[in-house]
Amino acid sequence: MIAKTFNRTCLAFVLLIAFFPIKTFAQPVLGDVTRIENFSLEDYEGNKHSLSDYKDSVATVIIFIATECPVSNEYNTRMENLYKEYGEKGIAFIGINSNKAEDVERIRNHAKKNRLTFTILKDLQNVVADLFEASFTPEAYVLNGDHEVMYHGRIDNSRNKSNISVQDLKNALDEILKGMTVTKPRTKAFGCTIKRV
Repeated sequence: MIAKTFNRTCLAFVLLIAFFPIKTFAQPVLGDVTRIENFSLEDYEGNKHSLSDYKDSVATVIIFIATECPVSNEYNTRMENLYKEYGEKGIAFIGINSNKAEDVERIRNHAKKNRLTFTILKDLQNVVADLFEASFTPEAYVLNGDHEVMYHGRIDNSRNKSNISVQDLKNALDEILKGMTVTKPRTKAFGCTIKRV
């Protein structure tokens, strides 16, 4: 009798799992994209850029940015400094604006006002943001020559410069330049959400 009851209980449990799988709560916010297909966008001067143009770079940094987001704007100087430091070491830097309300003229004025000299592309219809599964501004990706994602996440751990204790993007780039595998390839980006169409 006890054995029959036990068997019925086990059977009921198996059926329960089969029809109602237990959900895992692993957060997909970091994105599961491991490789990016080639894409082409125009910068704010109308020049066309393709991801494949940068295949000979040591690595390519893609940062989703905004003109109006206060968090992204806190990072303007930091992004420019990273570009100046690592651009001369063979690492390409590309900013991408995917916000629907921020047009090319606004992007141009913002770049000039904030002295951003790295390439900034306009992602109409947020097609490329969708390709990356990007969610925030700023949100950084580092790709190798095969467009594989070597790093994805935040630039550092604090919007407030005085509270920075970990420079995640910088650390990833230093490891890549040394020929090492990035020890922390995923971090959680934070900022304003990308305003999609």
